Amino acid sequence: MTENKTGQKKREEQLYQLTTLVAGDFSLQEVLDKLAEAAVKITGVKACSMRLLAEKAGELKMRSTYGLSEAYRNKGVVSRYDPVIKAAFQGEAVVLDDMRFDDRVKYKDAAIKEGLIGQLTVAMQFRNKAIGVLRLYNPQKGQFTPEDTALARAVASQCAVAITNARLYREAIEGRRIADQMQLGGIIQRRMIPDKSPEMPGLDISAKYIPCFEVGGDFYDFIKLDENRLVVTISDVIGKGIPAAIMMSMFRGAVRAYVDEDRDERGIIDIVNKLNNMACSQCSDSEFITMFYAIIDVKAKSITYCNCGHEPTVLIRDGKGRDLESGGLVLGVKPDTKMEIETIKLKDGDWLVFYTDGLIDAADFEGNLWGRERMIETVKKFTDGTAHEMIDNVLGYRRRFVGLSRQIDDTSIIAARIGSDRGGVLIGGIKK
Repeated sequence: MTENKTGQKKREEQLYQLTTLVAGDFSLQEVLDKLAEAAVKITGVKACSMRLLAEKAGELKMRSTYGLSEAYRNKGVVSRYDPVIKAAFQGEAVVLDDMRFDDRVKYKDAAIKEGLIGQLTVAMQFRNKAIGVLRLYNPQKGQFTPEDTALARAVASQCAVAITNARLYREAIEGRRIADQMQLGGIIQRRMIPDKSPEMPGLDISAKYIPCFEVGGDFYDFIKLDENRLVVTISDVIGKGIPAAIMMSMFRGAVRAYVDEDRDERGIIDIVNKLNNMACSQCSDSEFITMFYAIIDVKAKSITYCNCGHEPTVLIRDGKGRDLESGGLVLGVKPDTKMEIETIKLKDGDWLVFYTDGLIDAADFEGNLWGRERMIETVKKFTDGTAHEMIDNVLGYRRRFVGLSRQIDDTSIIAARIGSDRGGVLIGGIKK
């Protein structure tokens, strides 16, 4: 038992170290090389490779390897239309038990000469767009475990962050010299936000992010566990500029890594504790992270959640509102803090509204805040519409309240309706 706990603690520390590599003072190539080496050493496999999709072609270029010969690295072209690549790009973790006899392997002779038998392939994705693949290799059959898959996905997630950040920086330099930290921080942050909401039968969900002139740390994400369960997480990293943007990218990668590591509702507390310990290690005395972490199960019609010092998600049912407050302290203040989870049964027609404080703290020219009460009353007016319409109408009412007053914090809002979709009519941004 002690050995198991020691091994688990060591593995968690190794996973945490992966999330810190993208924030170090390294070039992109150094980061990729370090991630490839870490993947091999943590899993105990023979080798690792990373290929990136060429921006204007269908080929995947070898970018980093560990444990592979020069001859194998240059064995030939790999296309995005390769069956293994296609499956990985669709979200699968593709395991080949024996590359020597699998018809999906194009370069069997090269694999045999290299002494490679087992292969695990996962996609590197950013904002649901595949940008490359990561592969692990074994010299024997059937040795890849679910833990190896979780680790591979964690490494792939960090690679995607590092690659995207480097590309964004390069694009900014090519266009013009960066004016200040805020511009680059804002670019990185907005690219982290999902560009579309997930589709799931029995759930109508929509989201919107509105940046202010200064860079904040708003973050939300959607992770499908299976056809019935969806992880919804919304956070606010307290800080500004590049540090907040980097912290957010680290936090995003950690959330996805830990979700892949434990996909059961019972693991929510473990995931939250790991995120808190990471935040405690990285945040300064004046920094912390608020987070609302939830799993919506459309088949069981339930939500299981943990609120870590975040604005409480509001459940609207039959014209009445309920705050979802169970949880604990903000992340990054106290290690090993006590967290609680709660499961609530849902029914068709229920609404869930997740948001950051920028939504309700918007002020008019006289300094009057729009506030939670106005927000909740607005939500109640539009429960017959779709989630997209709900968000448009809430933001429309808020805009009408604050006028042209300049806001000082980002706004993030997610609206979800349980059950079948309903339509609504929008007139000038306000539903009538």
